[in-house]
This record gives sequence, structure tokens and C-alpha cells, in this order.
Amino acid sequence: MKEKKKRSFPTAFTVLFIILILASGLTYLVPSGKFSRLDYDSQTNEFNITNYNDEVISEPATQETLDKLNIHLKLDKFQDGVIKKPIAIPGTYTQIEQHPQGIMEILKAPIVGVTDTVDIMIFVLILGGIIGLVNKVGAFDAGIAALSKKTKGKEFLLVTLVFFLTTLGGTTFGLAEETIAFYPILMPIFLVSGFDAITCIAAIYMGSSIGTMFSTVNPFSVVIASNAAGISFTSGLIYRIIVLSIGFLITLSYMYWYVKKVSKNPQASLVYEDEKAIHSRFLGNYEKDSTVEFTIRRKLILLVFSLAFIIMIWGVSRGGWWFEEMSALFLAVSLIIMFLSGLTEKDAVNTFISGAADLVGVVLTIGLARSINIVMDNGFISDTLLHYSINLISGMSGSVFAITQLLVFSFLGFFIPSSSGLAVLTMPIMAPLADSVGLSREVVINAYNWGQGLMSFITPTGLILVTLEMAETTFDKWLKYILPLMGIMGVYAIIMLVISTFI
Repeated sequence: MKEKKKRSFPTAFTVLFIILILASGLTYLVPSGKFSRLDYDSQTNEFNITNYNDEVISEPATQETLDKLNIHLKLDKFQDGVIKKPIAIPGTYTQIEQHPQGIMEILKAPIVGVTDTVDIMIFVLILGGIIGLVNKVGAFDAGIAALSKKTKGKEFLLVTLVFFLTTLGGTTFGLAEETIAFYPILMPIFLVSGFDAITCIAAIYMGSSIGTMFSTVNPFSVVIASNAAGISFTSGLIYRIIVLSIGFLITLSYMYWYVKKVSKNPQASLVYEDEKAIHSRFLGNYEKDSTVEFTIRRKLILLVFSLAFIIMIWGVSRGGWWFEEMSALFLAVSLIIMFLSGLTEKDAVNTFISGAADLVGVVLTIGLARSINIVMDNGFISDTLLHYSINLISGMSGSVFAITQLLVFSFLGFFIPSSSGLAVLTMPIMAPLADSVGLSREVVINAYNWGQGLMSFITPTGLILVTLEMAETTFDKWLKYILPLMGIMGVYAIIMLVISTFI
């Protein structure tokens, strides 16, 4: 009797393309609309107001102009460069001619998505080339063998340390996309230490996600949201630190529970069936009792590779770096490693190209994820969804108002995964609603942070599918792992939000 073929979950590409088609469908169902937007021209000291017809009207940059437009912000927020992006003007939503995105727009969107994210793609390809070089000379094999001997019996300290550092990065400088670089170096270490791929993803991805969700001083979320809401980001800082600390411990406890369950029964691992493929990708021909010598050459290569991450973190957090600078750094590192490797010029270059080719699937996922946002932007439905959300919240009060705000920001976070973009779009309109019900605007900031952050655990238009493609893991496996924790953190966020309404 012929054995039935087991049905597998679709790849990241298929999931994203299905969502792209659904997003296109929304542009037929959801009315197109726009808020008028205001931005500040420092050269002329004027406000430029762009209406729904894309007509630009200039007004003098005065406090009177802001008050007239019901924008409850101080003039110096614009003049000092604190608010740089155009902000939505309350009460100006206008329905416009429908802009449905058809078959041609669906097919063009991934192409535009690739061109929009080419900086991230180049970074990932260079990283893949470096990984190829480091693997070729056996530096990873030797380094992992040496490390596994020293960490024996203390393996969970690795999870705790990585989770703590990525949480710290997320809450302070918005560590997110940069974590893509961590998987090639940390995944082999986690696997050799006895953990599965899910645990490595959780330590890195959930670290940055918990950090950004419960942000304390992250300039791309809480700082820009506070400025757009017209309050200081230091307002409520102590409470946010407390909430972050408890959230950190809850998530770490959940990860520990999963690790203990898998250690007792390896088949309980959500990626047990994919273990061979994952080990093949990240460990290659590595064997546990490997006797690969940890030579001076290999130590130098790993040292240069590791220093690159330290420099990258400094550049992103202090030097104003983005992917162009990070790519330049890793390109320099690849040249140094080529020199240290002892390989011939032809062998070194071919190894680099082969390593880059291994991550082509990852870079195409990045472009496809961006295409979903492009379709929704071109369909002009984001402002409409915000308009509906405002109408839903208006008239509510107290704790119900706060909880509904959190749910609304979770909903909007699915369609607008950019934390800074969502803050600038929503805060000038959402924050004053807190005044009308007698609540602090800090409540709205927290609802925005925690709501969008919660959705980032699973948002396909965000970073998770790119991460899973990098880690050779499918979306359904991640959902099985994260949904229980997402429920726990959702309840926790609601409780802490309700408490904040009484402070």
C-alpha cells in the first residue's frame, strides 16, 4: 500500500505571497482615505500642509498655527528637530477615490520591495559570504568544540546571557533588524550546547522583541512616540523599567520550561523532524567529538569576526549607523578574513560567493515582506484603518479606554510594522483622546508600545518570517511555540496598563 505523503506547512515565500494577495483584497474592501499631513521646513521657518489632493499649503511656523490645527504640541518640538517626519492632522481624514491594487500591482510590489530593501539585502549577502569563509577554514568547528567543553553543565547561562543582551539592545537603541547577523554565529553554539533552533530564535528574537515592546529609552519607539504625543519620554520611565523587568523574567521562565521539556524528551522539540536539515545548514560536517585544532589562524579569524559585532552595536547605538555602514564594516571584515584564511585568491572569492548564495532565500523574503506594506500604502487604506480605530475608541473611558487602545495598536501594528511610522501617524491624534477621558498621555504611549510590541511576536510583515527563513524553521512551528507566551504577555500587558490608569 502506497504511503500517504505528509502535507508540510508552506514556506515563508508562500505565506508572504498569500498575505500579499489578502492585502490586495483589502484595497478593494476598505475605502481609500487620507489625513492631511504637516511637516516643518527649517529653511523657510514654515509649516507645509499637504491635503488629501496632495496640494501643499504653507502656514507660518507659530504656536497659533499648531493650536488652530488642533495639534497639541509645542513649536520647539519641530524647530529643534525632535519631530522630523510629517504628522497626521487631527480631524482631517477624507475619503478619496478607491485605489484597488490588482494583479499587475501584486506582481510589481515584490520588485519594488526588493529595491526598497536592497540595503538590508546587501548586508545579509555579505554576512553569508563571511560565514562561508569562516566555515571553510574550520574556525567555527574548532571554536565551538573549545566552547562546548567550557560551558558543559552551564548551558542555560548561554540562553540567559543572549536573551539579556538582546533585551537590553531592544529597550535602549531599538535592536531589531541587526539581529539577523547573530544567527549564523549563535545558532551553531546553541545546537552544540544541546538546544534546538526554536530556543536560539527565542533567545535572540524574543530578546529584541521584549526589549522593544517594553521599551524604556528606545529612540525609535517610546522617544519618538512621546515627542509626537507632546510629553517627555522620561515621564513614566521608572514604571516602564519595572514592567520590562517582570516581562523579562516571565519570558525567560517560559524559555526555561521549554528547554527542560525538550531535554527530558528530545521528540518534544517543535523542530525535531527538521533537526537533520538544521544541523546540516549550521554545523555542516561538525562532529561532537571533533578534534579540529583551534590554531592561532582560526582564533584570529573568530576574533576579527566577533569584534565586528561589537563595533556594529557601537555604530548602531552611538554612531548613527544603518545598513550601509554595517555592510561596509562586514565587507572590510570579509577582506581581512580572506587574507588570514590562507586560501588562494580564487578559492577565497568562490567561497565568499557560495556563502552569499546560501542566503539568497533570506534576502528575497525581506523584499517580499516589504511588498505587503507597499500594496497597502498604494491602496491608501492605512489612514482609513486609523480613522476607524479613532471612532471605536471615542467615548470610552478609564480602563476600558486603555485596554481598547492596546488592542487597536496591536491591530494597527499588523498593518504598520514600523514603530516610528506608527508613532508619528497615530500619536498626534490618539494622545489627546487621553486628555478627554482624564488619563495621562503616558497610558497611550504604553498602549502603543505594548500593543504593537505584542503583535511583533507573529507579524509576517515584520521580521519574524525573515528570521525563520534564516533559521531553517517554518512559521507553524514558531506559532506553536509563541502563541501560549503571547497570550500570557497579552494578559500581563493589560494588567499593567490598567494599573497605570490609577497611578
